[in-house]
Amino acid sequence: MQKLAIQGGSRLNGEVRISGAKNAALPILCASLLTGDPLQLGNVPDLNDVATMRKLLQQMGVAIVVEGGQVALSAAQIDKLEAPYDMVKTMRAAILVLGPLVARFGEARVSLPGGCAIGSRPVDLHIKGLQAMGAEIHIEHGYIHAQARRLKGARIFFDLVSVTGTENLMMAATLADGVTVLENAAREPEVVDLAHCLIAMGARIEGAGSDTITVTGVEKLHGASHRVMPDRIESGTFLVAAAAAGGNITLTDTRADILDNVLEKLQEAGATIQVSGSTINLQMNQRPRAVNVRTAPYPAFPTDMQAQFMAMNCIAEGSSMVVETIFENRFMHVQELRRLGAQIDVEGNTAVIRGCAQLEGAAIMATDLRASACLVIAGLVAQGETVIDRIYHLDRGYEHIEAKLSALGAQIRRIK
Repeated sequence: MQKLAIQGGSRLNGEVRISGAKNAALPILCASLLTGDPLQLGNVPDLNDVATMRKLLQQMGVAIVVEGGQVALSAAQIDKLEAPYDMVKTMRAAILVLGPLVARFGEARVSLPGGCAIGSRPVDLHIKGLQAMGAEIHIEHGYIHAQARRLKGARIFFDLVSVTGTENLMMAATLADGVTVLENAAREPEVVDLAHCLIAMGARIEGAGSDTITVTGVEKLHGASHRVMPDRIESGTFLVAAAAAGGNITLTDTRADILDNVLEKLQEAGATIQVSGSTINLQMNQRPRAVNVRTAPYPAFPTDMQAQFMAMNCIAEGSSMVVETIFENRFMHVQELRRLGAQIDVEGNTAVIRGCAQLEGAAIMATDLRASACLVIAGLVAQGETVIDRIYHLDRGYEHIEAKLSALGAQIRRIK
């Protein structure tokens, strides 16, 4: 099993290109199932989750050609309408094939998902939505079996804001008979990026990025070209790493307009930030100041950045409070940060961090994707060597992270 070894204490300086967004690429890959025509995608990140999704689509009969960040998909010859457990257990996003399969082929058999152990993420919102659109659904032997001659437009209200629920039902609605209105829909930029791709394929969608999305179904979709948006969580992670370790870094191929909350918090911590077009520059020449964080659905502070800010707060001046409102089990990195000397108390969904001048390197273990990024940041600022085990989590969501950090001056290497 691979590990990361980090020698802490180096400032980060230089330029880093931000990859395409994992959470946009995965649903957009699934959108290829909605048409028999070719779909050409650019800026697709080289990640384990993306490779898993490609493998799942290929098992169904999608022809895929990969050239660097360019991916061409053709779902003209689909011969298997199933997402098996061995594929879905490693990646919950595999549920996103459900809506497109039922919409285009009238049937799907999808395993109930696995994925990160960060809390309950029920699929009942997907099921209720498809049932409202006329699908018959049975759950047997751990599989969702859905059937519908043709889905019908419906008004669907989400009890909880769900990103994958919004994406699945938005894709399903593109080929439904009539108008579908999704209320209390997710507003994340990744939902908007999927909508842009679907519109390029001929879908009629209005309101993506707001809490009400209206989809007027069409008879069929056609091929298109689409470039995947930059990864805002990767952008945020590198910015927090530089704010914690100190230095001067410039992100290229990124977007500041979808990072407002993160940039505000970094400025509050003492960083100087300048934005120009698709670049963001961050300078940090002092120990960061502690900042309070409360997660909530977009456009509020992202849950996927909570762990990284906690790592920075561990060595910040002063005390801070981190409140997690999205997932009930997303403080698993706290135990590992304490092994490095962090002073953190947790009660319910709130962590109180007392900043200390120095963390000390130790052997630690990653528990989920964003916790892994948090531990990398902690390792960058800890004295001595930190060795992080179970980094396969990291490879699910960060493209060549050790190469990118090395290019910024970090002393980090992958070991077996």
